[in-house]
Amino acid sequence: MLTSVRSLMAATILAGSAFAAAPAFAQDDIGVEVSANAAVVSEYRFRGVDLSGGDIAIQGGIDLGLPAGFYVGTWGSSLDEDTVGYGHTELDLYGGWATDLSDTVSFDVGVIAYLYPNAGPGDFDYIELYSSVGVGVGPADLTLGVAYAPDQDSLGSTDNFYVYSDVGFGIPNTPVTLNGHLGYTDGYLTYTNNSKAWDWSLGADVALGETLSIGVAYVGAEGRELTPNFGYEFTKDTVVVSLSASF
Repeated sequence: MLTSVRSLMAATILAGSAFAAAPAFAQDDIGVEVSANAAVVSEYRFRGVDLSGGDIAIQGGIDLGLPAGFYVGTWGSSLDEDTVGYGHTELDLYGGWATDLSDTVSFDVGVIAYLYPNAGPGDFDYIELYSSVGVGVGPADLTLGVAYAPDQDSLGSTDNFYVYSDVGFGIPNTPVTLNGHLGYTDGYLTYTNNSKAWDWSLGADVALGETLSIGVAYVGAEGRELTPNFGYEFTKDTVVVSLSASF
C-alpha cells in the first residue's frame, strides 16, 4: 500500500527504489507496524517536474501500518528554495486504508497533504485525495491510480486532476527490477500554459542486500512549458540516480 502512496507523491523518481515500501522494523501487541525509508537522489522530480533545481535532494519518511488496513505516514524532501518559491523543504502527511481484494488485486484510498513550511509569501500547501488498484502476477505488478486536488487558494482557486500507471517487473533470479511510469495532469500543477501535461519515466533498480538499493531512470514531461515566465526548464528530460535504504 505504501508503494502506491509514494509513487503518487513523486510519480517519478525511480518508480520503486527511492520509494519502495519498507519492511516493518517494529510491531507492537495491537498490530501496529513501523517502517522507515531514506534516500539520496540526484534530482527530485514530482510528476516529471524538477523541484530541486537540478541539484541533489535528501529524502525520507516514516510509516505506521495500523489494524484493519489503515495507515498513516510522513515523507519529506529537500527542495531548491530559489526556483519556485516553495522554500527548501517539502513535508507530506498522509493517511488511508488499503486491502487485498484477492490474491493478486489490491485497493488503496486516502488523503495526502503537501506542506511547504519554509515557503515564501503566499499560499503553497494543498490537499489531494487519491485511490489506486494494484495487480500482481508473478514477478510483474501494475498499479493504476488517480488523484484529485479540489479547488484551493494554493492552486489558484482551481482544482487538479492526475491519473497514472506504474509497471514493475522483477527479473527472475536477479536483484534487478525494471520500472515504467506514465502520468497525465490536468490542472494547476503542470508548469505549462495550457494546464495539461504528460509525465513519464523508464528505469531499473538493483537491490544491494535487504536494506539498500540503487536505481537509475530516464525522466521527463511533455507540455507547453512556461519557461519564458520562470526562466528555468522544469520539465527537461534527465537521468535521475538514487541510493535508498529501507528499515
